Amino acid sequence: MRRRLAPAALAIAGALALAGCGGSDSDSGNDSGKPELSAGSAYMPQPVSDDMAAGFLTVTNKGDAADELTSVTSDVAGQVTVHKTVDGAMQEVKSLKIPAGGRLELRSGGDHLMFEQLKSKPEEGQTVSVELHFAHSDPVKVEMPVKPPTYTPTTGH
Repeated sequence: MRRRLAPAALAIAGALALAGCGGSDSDSGNDSGKPELSAGSAYMPQPVSDDMAAGFLTVTNKGDAADELTSVTSDVAGQVTVHKTVDGAMQEVKSLKIPAGGRLELRSGGDHLMFEQLKSKPEEGQTVSVELHFAHSDPVKVEMPVKPPTYTPTTGH
C-alpha cells in the first residue's frame, strides 16, 4: 500500500506545484504589470483651415501592460478626435492601442489627431495644450508647438 500511496502523493504534489506556478504566472501578467506612458515629438502643423487642424505625437509605453488612447481634449478646439488611417483613408476610431514596451506613433499620413471646431486658428510659433486620456493610465498633458504647414519632422516619427 505504501508503494501506491507514494506515487499518488507525488502526482498530487506535482499537480499542486504546477497549478500554483500557473496561477502566479497568470496573476503577475494581469496585476503586477502596468503601463508607463509618456508623450513626445508632439507638433501641430499650422492649419490651413479656420475650423480644423491635425496633431501628431508619439506615446511611449515603458511598462509591462498595454493601454489605449481613448480621447484627447484641448482648449483650442470644440472637440479632438482620434483617427486611424487604413488604405490611405482616415476613419475616426474610439481608441488606439499602445502595446506594452512599445509605442503609438501619430504621424502625417498615418494615425493622427483631428482638432475640430477650432476656437481660434493656431499660428506658427504658438503652443497648443492637449490632454491625452487612456483606458488604464492617468491623463498625460502635452504641449504641442505649432509648426509651419509643410513641416516634416526628421526624428521621432
